[in-house]
Amino acid sequence: MSQRVSSTPAVRLRVVTASVLLASVAGVSPAVAAAPYEGGAEARRAQIQQLARKLVEAGAPGVIVRVDDGRGRPVEVAEQAPWTRRDHLLTAGDEFRMGSNTKTMMATLVLQLVAEGKLALTDPVAKWLPGKVPNGGAITVRMLLNHTSGLFDYTKDPAIRPSILGKDRRRWTSAKLLAVGVRHDPLFAPGTKWSYSNTNYAAIGAVLERVTGASLADLVRDRIARPLNLEHTYFATDPTWRGSHAHGYERDAAHMPPAVPVAFRSFAGTRHHGHVDVSGNDPGWGGAAGAMVSTARDWSRFTTALMSGKLLPAAQLAQLRTTVPVDPKQPDGPGYGLGIQTGAHPCGTFWGHDGGIPGYLTTGITDRAGTRSATVLISTEAWSEFEADPKIAKAAQALQMAVTCTMFGKPVPPAS
Repeated sequence: MSQRVSSTPAVRLRVVTASVLLASVAGVSPAVAAAPYEGGAEARRAQIQQLARKLVEAGAPGVIVRVDDGRGRPVEVAEQAPWTRRDHLLTAGDEFRMGSNTKTMMATLVLQLVAEGKLALTDPVAKWLPGKVPNGGAITVRMLLNHTSGLFDYTKDPAIRPSILGKDRRRWTSAKLLAVGVRHDPLFAPGTKWSYSNTNYAAIGAVLERVTGASLADLVRDRIARPLNLEHTYFATDPTWRGSHAHGYERDAAHMPPAVPVAFRSFAGTRHHGHVDVSGNDPGWGGAAGAMVSTARDWSRFTTALMSGKLLPAAQLAQLRTTVPVDPKQPDGPGYGLGIQTGAHPCGTFWGHDGGIPGYLTTGITDRAGTRSATVLISTEAWSEFEADPKIAKAAQALQMAVTCTMFGKPVPPAS
């Protein structure tokens, strides 16, 4: 499911860490494979902590990992670079920005409404947003959720760039983000191809608001966070945080890797040690595509509840898991369902999502039944968007390999 990224803003809310998860499907490279663990939980925790520390040594400001194999006490690890400690002492329970993981929660809200008979996956978007989406009579709610609508990605529009960089504090609504996306020509006829587009979820946000008359923040709170007792999970409506949070960083302009385009080298925020603290920048431009905040513990509870059927009836859960191939050349390869992706890993088939928003690169996965879960945060993100730092990439891939295998209760495969 690896996708080549471009130098446009579109990559900021793309599926950015799937390459870390799936790079080893065809075999584990000796350059990135971690040694198989032996022994019990303590040995597994030691291995993951060592790999998280190596990722920090490779240049990541901070790393949070939580792994639950469903058989005992979860492994929780937090590692940070010494220079970040003056800002915050990182813990495994800290809040962080979830980026495109938000899409899984938005899809869950839609499917809850489907189960209640308040809308249908076959509804044309024009039914709920008349005149707001060109050819809206041919684009269904399902097409929005699984990225087969053909809509242009609004984050490719230069109007969003100042907000991505934290230099524009305007309040973006679902309607405004959708309007930015649909002023561009569509990429293809609805339902004929797959292409990841954040405009799909701007439209989903607008549909949710129209159907319910409630805000996205209230829907998340009332339908998911409160029922599951997720105390640190919320849809961000401004730059503020509600609890202890991980600080996210990007390198300053003078220290950005050469592969990062000039247009993305200057972030707003406090500067020190060659980095910019972007934690105070507003994620509102992510909207229904990427504005969620959560913790590793909360997100594990959400994904396991979702996949085990606690949030959706069986019929809607089956729809969530109904996937389309992300690569037409691999019809049996990685797939995208309704706000969720799946792929084969050497240690097992995972379900979940990932997300990238400045300062925060996250992956949240589980198994099909929701009995196991894993979450990884890396507190810097531009390197992944532009494939700009092979050293961090190598360390991140080794960590993700160990995390995924630990989740499935298996040793890391030997190098092939």
